[in-house]
Amino acid sequence: MSEHPLAAAVKPLVDAMGAQVLEPAQAAADDVVLSWEGEDVLAVRLPQLSDSLDHILAAMERRHGMPLAELDRKAKQEVVRLLEARGAFSVRHGVETVAGALGVSRFTVYNYLNRENASKNA
Repeated sequence: MSEHPLAAAVKPLVDAMGAQVLEPAQAAADDVVLSWEGEDVLAVRLPQLSDSLDHILAAMERRHGMPLAELDRKAKQEVVRLLEARGAFSVRHGVETVAGALGVSRFTVYNYLNRENASKNA
C-alpha cells in the first residue's frame, strides 16, 4: 500500500490532519476509503475533533520553533485568529485547551477573539 502513488500523494494531507492510514479491509464505517482506477487502495481514519486540536497546536509550535506560551502577544493573537478560522473553538473545551497552550487565561483568549471579530465588523 505505501508504494502506491495515491498513498504518497495523500500522505502530507493525512499527516497534517493527524489522521491514520489503514488497509481498506481494516476500514470502519466512519473511515474514508480512497480508490484508484476502481480499486480500493487505502483507508483514512480521521481523528476525533479534540485530537485534531492537539495536533494543530503541536504543528503551530513546530512552525514557530518554540512553545506557543513563549510567543509574544501579537503572535499569540495571530495563533488565536488562525485557530478560529480552523474551527478550534467549536470543539468542547477548545478555549481552555488553547489558553493552556498559549499560557494565558480563558479571558485573554476571549479578548483576542473579540478583538478579531471587532476588526472584521469595522
